Amino acid sequence: MDANEPLGGAEFAPKQTYLNTSACALLPRRTIEAVTLLAEETADGRPAGAGDFEIVAEARATFARLMSVHPDRVAVGSSVSVHIGMIAQSMPAGAEILFPEGDFSSVITPFTVRGDLKTRFVPLERLAESIGPETHLVAFSAVQSADGRTADFAAVRAAAAAHGTRTLVDATQSAGWLPLRAGEWDYTVAGGYKFLLCPRGASFLTVTEEAQDTLVPIHAGWVTGEELWTNSYGPVRELARSARRFDEPPAFLSYHGAARSLALLEEIGIERIEAHNKALAARFRAGLVGLGHAPVPDVSGVVGVPGLGDRQAALREAGVLMSARAGFLRASFHLYNSATDVDRALEVLAG
Repeated sequence: MDANEPLGGAEFAPKQTYLNTSACALLPRRTIEAVTLLAEETADGRPAGAGDFEIVAEARATFARLMSVHPDRVAVGSSVSVHIGMIAQSMPAGAEILFPEGDFSSVITPFTVRGDLKTRFVPLERLAESIGPETHLVAFSAVQSADGRTADFAAVRAAAAAHGTRTLVDATQSAGWLPLRAGEWDYTVAGGYKFLLCPRGASFLTVTEEAQDTLVPIHAGWVTGEELWTNSYGPVRELARSARRFDEPPAFLSYHGAARSLALLEEIGIERIEAHNKALAARFRAGLVGLGHAPVPDVSGVVGVPGLGDRQAALREAGVLMSARAGFLRASFHLYNSATDVDRALEVLAG
């Protein structure tokens, strides 16, 4: 895979060396145009109101294809913590929930605030072997936010199946560059404003049909009815039979943009983006080793470097944007990056 050139063509024109998608993605030009158009139409008093449910359905369907599930298995919302909060509130009292140590707080906190659940934490590399018959749910990020490590999906899935344990995967740091089959997990969640290139305010939840039966739609409203426009007053007569029963009212500006961003990812192809991102990450790891540093060993498109978090400010001053997380310097590569970006970052770190 030739990673010398970015993907996406004229959709992106960053003015700095941007290696910070794990914090927030660059928006494609088409996405900015869609959001601007809706904002201007709404300011003018558009006849249909503040947005179109058909465009939300378009975003839902494209996300479903990217995650290899049917659109009926996808709910839309505003944030990962809201999706996970609904899952947490649906757990039976006393249930054991298993997490990797140091996973992202939005994966963990909705469960810990319950107060009546048993939460257990183990090293990421021991996650699969720590699943037992008493484990009701195992919840983890596909790619760890702090350092870019990837979980052993096959081992976790096999252990969960052997013990009848439900599974929750946070794909926020992976959806958009790492191929995932959401139907292999009871629940997946993904914030849209990172590798999915969406405006903040768009997020996605997938739920298997079996898991749907025990998930309580605690924020159900008129948009969650099976017939969308017949439930504006009084109790909703019938909730949607699909995962749409778990929708939040969509933030239309975000979703008008999300539909365009997700279409771009589909046009390019997740497998192609994966190869591109991993090639850049491998180049960066090799360069770091040459400078005497020890990046976290993985094949992830996100690279954590222990002990270099204090270099973030100097990098920013030199026009290279990365994150500092939990003592790690974190570089995250995406379709708009190139080998030139990698080499510039290494040049600054070597100076």
